[in-house]
Amino acid sequence: MLKIDLKSNLPIYEQIINQIKECILKGYFKKGDPLPSVRKLSTMLEVNPNTISKAYQELERQEVIVTVRGKGTFIADEPNTSLDLQKELQKIRPVLAELKLKGVPDDKILNSIGALLKELEGKE
Repeated sequence: MLKIDLKSNLPIYEQIINQIKECILKGYFKKGDPLPSVRKLSTMLEVNPNTISKAYQELERQEVIVTVRGKGTFIADEPNTSLDLQKELQKIRPVLAELKLKGVPDDKILNSIGALLKELEGKE
């Protein structure tokens, strides 16, 4: 399910956030599904419980998950769909600039992005 890359420059809590979102997109987690407790996930991933808690708090802030006191943490039934597309696209700008500087042709970049989108939709 979730796997931490200790060599990544991305903080562990962000890796967890991204992977949970990807699991939702791929259908591994569905609306209303329970997530492991902070303690259980920290044991499974061998990371500090505070790291898991930070990831869960951010996911809850983004309305991707909900926590029901005494019951657990669940995938939100109505995830937040508001989005500033231009702001989100700015996040990939440095990656695209790097690819362009290395001489990767536009069609190869676009085909690769298309393949990634299909993968995220589970149409691999």
